[in-house]
Amino acid sequence: MSEEKGTLPSKETFSEWYNEILWRAEVMDVRYPVKGVYVWYPHGFAVRKAVYSALRELLDRDHEETLFPLLIPENEFMKEAEHIKGFEEEVYWVTHGGTSELDVPLALRPTSETAIYPMYALWVRSHADLPLRLYQIVNTFRYETKHTRPLIRLREITSFKEAHTVHATWDDAKDQVEDAVALYTEFYRRLCVPVIISKRPDWDKFPGADYTMATDAVMPDGRTLQVGTVHHLGDNFSKTFDISFEDENGEQKPAFQTCYGISERCIAALISVHGDDKGLVLPPEMAPVQVVIVPIIMKKRADEILESAKALEKELKEAGLRVRIDDRPLRPGAKYYHWEMKGVPLRLELGPRDIDNNVVMSANRLGEKASLSRENITEDVRKSLDAFAESLRNRAEETVKEKIRKADTLDEAGKAVEDGVAVVQWCGCESCANEIEKRLNVSILGSEIRSEYISDAEGECIICKKAGKPALVARSY
Repeated sequence: MSEEKGTLPSKETFSEWYNEILWRAEVMDVRYPVKGVYVWYPHGFAVRKAVYSALRELLDRDHEETLFPLLIPENEFMKEAEHIKGFEEEVYWVTHGGTSELDVPLALRPTSETAIYPMYALWVRSHADLPLRLYQIVNTFRYETKHTRPLIRLREITSFKEAHTVHATWDDAKDQVEDAVALYTEFYRRLCVPVIISKRPDWDKFPGADYTMATDAVMPDGRTLQVGTVHHLGDNFSKTFDISFEDENGEQKPAFQTCYGISERCIAALISVHGDDKGLVLPPEMAPVQVVIVPIIMKKRADEILESAKALEKELKEAGLRVRIDDRPLRPGAKYYHWEMKGVPLRLELGPRDIDNNVVMSANRLGEKASLSRENITEDVRKSLDAFAESLRNRAEETVKEKIRKADTLDEAGKAVEDGVAVVQWCGCESCANEIEKRLNVSILGSEIRSEYISDAEGECIICKKAGKPALVARSY
């Protein structure tokens, strides 16, 4: 990594481009001296703040935010055998306090079921307490042994949103799963990131769950990135942790639960799907700076131009927009490069001729230029930002459509997954899935697909020729 922040590699070399954009655009610094642990730059953290503000807004409609401890006693952590088996290789253990060995080792949460559910057992008493819907946004720790990658595969997940709900019946919990899937779909629409929802195979579901619904984004190299999961836990955890309630008839009943999570992988998808060879490309809602004003200074009218630019900045800020004026003593081209790299959606240029003509020149992050009336500037800027968001969404959707291909044979599927996702017919049995995965070096992501890009027409299993349903096949991060 060079110290000079020059041009980015081409996005066609996605892995190299991704690693470079994180530090060139000042999203994350990877130089922290612990493998798989990274530092947010202020600009990257501001993007995170905008993204998670949108997520909080959606959750706060019918959830409450809370905060549970990082440390989990070993005896609580080990209670749910299937759940622990799924995480036993990833747990960090705290065994000492200072120089004293602890009586009970403490796990750093890899996920918080075993921290939260002992408290739910105390809080849930009656059917009147249900449904209970809580969430937290916290750091989690997993001893990741695979190749680590910032925002994608970490040992410290810094931004894990996990919701945990409790319900009176299995069907109530199922309805909550559907609500969570809808919430995630809305969230990613606001990020302008197309996603595909599917049901994970039983052997790939969350440990201890009845079933798992997953949200996947398609990255520029055709690999998929799991960017959200929703789990129906049945009464598996409630029986283990004694989460029960008294129903209307005075009988004690086990509760039913769900949990669902999103990590900073959502920001990895945001960066990867929209970014280009010039840097970040951010939807207006997620941009720390939505509009940058670049005064085009001419010596004779320098004060007038700066005053006009400041008046423009004040007007837009009062309208609720996030605006920055760049009056640094640099050439305009250097300023353009700087803000393009940071992903600012809209640039406004103001020079002597613009002032004389009562206009402002605009250029969005995709290079589309227009002359805006100074008199209607707030309205025109809002329209420009809305149009830009819609352009980003449409562009991303077209790219994803091109990367999803129907495959009737293993050869066709093999070609499709070289740079995209294959949709094959699959009977649902594990032996056929193993054959597909072994032959193509891929993963069966799931069936019961929910995507406007994928037909739900049934056919013959690509392996055994029995009745099959569409399934996603891809190489994944």
